[in-house]
Amino acid sequence: MTKRFEKSFTQQESIPDVAIERACEILKSGRLHRYNVVPGETSEASLLETEYAAWQDAAFCLATTSGGQALQIALRAAGVTPGTKVLANAYTLAPVPGSIHAAGGKPVLVEIDENWHTDPEDLRAKAEASGAKFFMLSHMRGHIADMDAIVAICEELDITLIEDCAHTMGARWKGIRSGNFGRVACFSTQTYKHINSGEGGLLTTNDAELASRAVVISGSYMNYAAHGAIPEESVFQTTRLESPNCSARLDNLRAALIRAQLPILQDNVRRWNERYSILQNGLAEIPGMRVPERHQHEEFVGSSIQFQATELGPECIPDFVSSCGKRGVVIKWFGAEEPDAFTSRYDSWAYLDDIPKLPSTLATLATTCDLRIPLTFSEQDCKELTGIIAEEYIRHCEVKRAIAS
Repeated sequence: MTKRFEKSFTQQESIPDVAIERACEILKSGRLHRYNVVPGETSEASLLETEYAAWQDAAFCLATTSGGQALQIALRAAGVTPGTKVLANAYTLAPVPGSIHAAGGKPVLVEIDENWHTDPEDLRAKAEASGAKFFMLSHMRGHIADMDAIVAICEELDITLIEDCAHTMGARWKGIRSGNFGRVACFSTQTYKHINSGEGGLLTTNDAELASRAVVISGSYMNYAAHGAIPEESVFQTTRLESPNCSARLDNLRAALIRAQLPILQDNVRRWNERYSILQNGLAEIPGMRVPERHQHEEFVGSSIQFQATELGPECIPDFVSSCGKRGVVIKWFGAEEPDAFTSRYDSWAYLDDIPKLPSTLATLATTCDLRIPLTFSEQDCKELTGIIAEEYIRHCEVKRAIAS
């Protein structure tokens, strides 16, 4: 009998009891809005900002309704205006180009290499050709590029680096936390990220002026002093009247959920990486499948794994993915021309102007498969997943060879 995997790829672990208890207290109080406090009380949202700034080792932090809103606010606060060109790596998810578009910017897409990293040489070429002075770097699926090279290019060409760390909360590169390389960084606490509040985002920076603009843009009105990790009052004296209100405030209920999960994040990183290691080692043994080695200096968070179905090729991958799905293994393919759920290729974002041909990116994505790793999976589950994927992959490769002969 053919073995089937029965667990859900979208089932998350329960929210910690302390968060549930605090959430009930907030609900009973009726004070869900971050500025609705009684005398002497500090809101959950403000406490979160203080605690996350300390955890990230950043001077300032802003809590927002989503990671996408954090990205858009970061762009606006950094100086992006209608028509501004913004560099962005082509392998990412739709909220990244979406945030650039929403801020009025014009994305300039940059190639990736075979390991899903931004190509520094193409970054330099695109920056010089376009004159773009902003780069939104997405650490897509937790793959951190050569940050030494990228930072050096940004400094040389006077490019403002904005980091999208939706998939790298808790990760480091050569000992430095992801998000601490650029002028501003954005994080997500959407359900499928490393902290689960349903929706939510965080913005961190050491730039006082940018932080003050971000707070006002988020919708503080003149309540900015109630925030937890902000610059001095004098910094707000100009920005408070210049910055538009985009109403992207995080509420106290979701802030309480995030606060309770922050202390256990590092242990969850360890648990994710244990599961990732099992899948990585198992998939790497399958003939004709490519699973790149991660750099030793990259302290990643293995909440998903990517592999390249090189022997099958793009013409056979849809059938392979479908067969795995019938056995309960949900694999996403980044090479499809048509978007599927959260997965889309850069040339499907039709609202962008002048979508370029990026041969290296298209070649890499053509065989890129993606597997989510929820913490509700045990280590034994990961071994079973590897076995099912191996069986289906080998079977489809044999069929392909038979047809070719």
